[in-house]
This record gives sequence, C-alpha cells and structure tokens, in this order.
Amino acid sequence: MSAGDPLAPVLLCVSVGAGCWIAARAVRRVGQPAVVGEIAAGILLGPSLLGRLWPTGQALLFPPDALPVIEALGDLGLLVFMFLVGHRFDLPALRGHSRIALAVGQGSVLLPLLAGGVLALAMYPSLAPPGVARLPFVLFIAVSLSVTAFPVLARILADRGLHHTTLGTLATACAAVDDITAWCLLALAVALTRATSLWQVPVTIAEAFGFVAAMTLGVRPLLACWASRVRNGLGAPSDSLALVLLFTGLSLSALITDAIGIHAIFGAFLFGVVTPRALPCVDLAARHLESVAMPVLLPLFFITVGLGTNIGLLGAHARAWLWFVAILVVAVAGKWGGTAAAARLCGGPWRESLALGSLMNCRGVTELVVLNVGLSLGVLGSGLFTMLVLMALATTAMTVPALNRLQPSATTTESAVTAAAQHGARSASLSPSRRSGEQPVQGGQFDGNPNQ
Repeated sequence: MSAGDPLAPVLLCVSVGAGCWIAARAVRRVGQPAVVGEIAAGILLGPSLLGRLWPTGQALLFPPDALPVIEALGDLGLLVFMFLVGHRFDLPALRGHSRIALAVGQGSVLLPLLAGGVLALAMYPSLAPPGVARLPFVLFIAVSLSVTAFPVLARILADRGLHHTTLGTLATACAAVDDITAWCLLALAVALTRATSLWQVPVTIAEAFGFVAAMTLGVRPLLACWASRVRNGLGAPSDSLALVLLFTGLSLSALITDAIGIHAIFGAFLFGVVTPRALPCVDLAARHLESVAMPVLLPLFFITVGLGTNIGLLGAHARAWLWFVAILVVAVAGKWGGTAAAARLCGGPWRESLALGSLMNCRGVTELVVLNVGLSLGVLGSGLFTMLVLMALATTAMTVPALNRLQPSATTTESAVTAAAQHGARSASLSPSRRSGEQPVQGGQFDGNPNQ
C-alpha cells in the first residue's frame, strides 16, 4: 500500500477511533457511563481542542478526502447500534406497569416537548439556518430535549444492581414509552424536512406506516417461523447464516426507510424489534455484530460528531452562552421535572420520583443520533449543534451523581420499597395497577399514595 493510497488515511482514522474506547474505559472507572468518555473524546479530537491547538495534526489525522468514508463507517456502526437497541427493546417490561408507565412516560415527553417548542420558537429568528422552515426546526429542538438514552439507562441500572427493583423496572418501561414517542416524532420531523411539497408529507407518513405493517405482519412471522423450525430441530442452526441474515435484514430495512424519507436509522431499529429473541444462533450473531460495531465502528460516529462540534464558535459571545444555559435549563427542568411530577402524581414518593427523573434525563448516544440527523438535513446550524451536544454531555454526566444521592444502593432502594409497600398497605388510596386489576410490581414504590 503506497503512501498516497486513499485507504491509508481511512485506516489511520479508524486507529485514532481507539481513543474513544480508551476514554470510555477511563470514565467508567470513576462511575460515569462509557458514552460520556466517547462523546468527550470525539469533541476533543475535533476543532474544539485538537483543531485549535494543532490544526496541522488534525488535518493529517482527518484529511478531507477520508471524511466521507469515515462518516459512512460511523453510520454503519450507528445502524448496527440502532438494530441492537431494537432487538433488546424491553416491551415485556410494560406488563404490569402499563398504566403507570404510559402516564409517566408520556409526562416525561410532554413537558420537555412543550418547553422545547417554546424555546425553539424563541431561537428560530437568530439560530435557525437560512431557508429552514419554522415547524421542522421547532420539532427537531423539541424532540432533542425530550429523548432518553434507553441503552445507557439500562446499563446504569445494571451496573448499580437496580434493574430488578421497582425503580429499575419502571424506568425501563417509561424509557420504552418515551423512545416510541420520540422516534415517531423524529420521523415526522424528518418527513417534514425532506418533503418538497405539502402533499408529500402525508404520502411519506402513509409509506412509513405501510412499511411498519409489512415488517410486523410479514417479516416478523417469517422470522418467527424460521426461529420455530430451528428450535424444533427442523432447520440447522447456522451461526454464519444468522449473522448474514441479521446484517442483510438491517441493511435492507435501513435502505427502505431512507428511500421512504424517514432516515435509515428507523429501518435498522424496526428490524431489530421484529427479530426473534431467545434464539441462541440469533443472540450469538447479534453479539458478533456488537463486538465489531461497538468498539470499532461506532467510535467513528463519535468522531464525526466531534468534528462537527466547535466550542470555539461560542467563544466569548455572552449571547451564545446564554442560549446554551437556556437549553440546558429547559432540558433538565423539562425532562427531570416532567418525569418526577408525573411519577409523583401517580403516587410515587418524592425521592423515588426524583430518582426516576434523573434516569430519564440521561440522553447519551440517542441524543447524538437525533442531533446528527438534524445536522445532516441542515435543520441545525453548527453553533446550535455544538450547544445541543454539550447539553447531551452535561445531562448524561449528571445522571450517576444525582442517582448516587437519591438511590445510594440497590439495598437502600429495596428498603425504601419495603417501607413504601407497608405504608401503602395501610393507605386507603388505590394504586393505578390495583384499580386496573394488575398485580403490583416488586416493592410497590408507586402505590398511589402521594403523601409518602
């Protein structure tokens, strides 16, 4: 391979991506989610630090002719990530929690959506790129302030031993409701942005619903039939066949949704949702995809985000920093406050309601997905994109310290759960789950007594 080979800079960029993995390992040692280190490393490798201190070095590491390939590889890692999120989407967690999860989940979306929409209307005259319509801009900002990082939340709960507690199960269920709502709204925002005429929007939405129906009623039964044959020994379980099937399926699904006009990430996510679970060859193939995409390809996505993030654009401009502070305050107050208020209204004690709010306030890589879509479509300018990336980093970093204060340990959590259950047994008020005939979940934190 010669020095002038176009593959050389791509290989160099892939090697530099190991810095994100190292940063992820470093921040996990201090109790932070790995994505905090990955986002921070991407920002530091971009114009915010490396480009400012050593512009020549940054140009050597990330030459312009290699950037399209790096972006494509990062997007491929992102598609695999979205497939894995869909494949591990915990819909069964809603069972027994459906009423409370729907109430709290929608509350955790509604308030930040409204607050984000109001803030976006105020930002539109000065921060919207030229030619961007008001409605798509407002929708993108509102959605970006409303999302929750489902995978990061699940990892935090698992690391702290809270995933089997009432708080952990309810947080997982609420995040599922939250994500479904946010992805639907994001698909609508993308459709509005890409539409060249007004009539094209309902056409795009109808095609999207048709694709969802085809995947649910057509592809899912076919995959279930194949999985049943494998389980019954009628079909030879082939790990390589499953790997090819998964990668081809997520790629074709992503291609279709991109052609429809609602972005490729939705196709990969939906294919993950309809893929059979608890099948050894499928689970092994998913782990193989994860073992390559997560440590090798996804860091290139963080680098791409970092290259588009330039804190220097904010500089010493007080107005820009005031906008950032406003974004951060609205994001935290809307998401954390909306979740805690909804949980409190459902009968949750204040401490557990605030803990649930802190978990739902975690945005992580899910936020970057939304922001990257907005940037690629031209809805977000570089300055606003930088502010929102910093907001994602800040809200994700504050999750674990807040949870440490509110829920010091799984043991403490279970003690609070038991106390709440005993108090609820003496209370005359009925919980939503009892009113609907559902069985209360472990511990009964949210038992319908708002005076705890």
